[in-house]
Amino acid sequence: MVYQWYPGHMSKAKRQMQEDLKLIDVIIEILDARIPYSSKNPDIDSMANGKAHIILLNKADLADPKKTEEWKKYYEEKGMFVHSINSKTGTGVKDTILIINKACAAKIERDRKKGIIGRPLRAMIAGIPNSGKSTFINSLAGKSCTKTGNKPGVTKGKQWIRLNKSVELLDTPGILWPKFEDQLVGMKIAFIGSINDEILYPEEMVYELIKILKKDYPGVLDKRYMKAAENKSDDAADDKTADAVSEQSLEALEDPNEIMQQIALNRACLKKGGEPDTLKASKLIIDDFRSNKLGRITLE
Repeated sequence: MVYQWYPGHMSKAKRQMQEDLKLIDVIIEILDARIPYSSKNPDIDSMANGKAHIILLNKADLADPKKTEEWKKYYEEKGMFVHSINSKTGTGVKDTILIINKACAAKIERDRKKGIIGRPLRAMIAGIPNSGKSTFINSLAGKSCTKTGNKPGVTKGKQWIRLNKSVELLDTPGILWPKFEDQLVGMKIAFIGSINDEILYPEEMVYELIKILKKDYPGVLDKRYMKAAENKSDDAADDKTADAVSEQSLEALEDPNEIMQQIALNRACLKKGGEPDTLKASKLIIDDFRSNKLGRITLE
């Protein structure tokens, strides 16, 4: 399938962000640490126009810590200030104030020489839908300043939040870009819930996830989805689907479709007549990925 999601309000939000850039001193871009490349909107770089740029790798508790460190170095080498956080628990969030001051050090010094003292720094918060921007702001401010949700499109318009006398934040709606040149980018964005699930094809998504897991995280599929087979009670021998439960390693199977069918059987995701329900199984696997039940996974 072609992953695409660029409704009218995103185009309007982008134009508003471009107008607001003249008001701010630094851009804080929230990325999802599980897809630190795919969750970066290329339009943000072009809009930044020389502004100081901070990258926050959010949901780092769900991501592979080794890969998170590698991505931090990658963006630091591009001249950005990078920090990993968990906006839900607040881990690393308070450090953002220090990073803002560090990123704006040159501007602060210029203002000082002009005799401008105490002018608050203004930071624009940007990111794709469902990246955790609103949760980050609420955590940093220590109060509920913005609406939050686990689906894209919760923040509809811009909001100014005054943190203290020295820092103000401009929250903006989550936006994607008009076209994904690489459809794998669209797929990964869909995996973290940044594209409305109602327009997706879960089975196609999970086939790609299975390929990534087999390559980068061998053993994860067996650990999560063989348990149903291992934990079958002796009474299950009388069940009509018991003989369909795999005792073979899922990792040994090559075809993602075959793996999906076997997971469906192992987890009793069945249609009438005992046929594997791969749609139901695919939704289960997506939920497991998003809720960290597969472990700390980074998809790139």
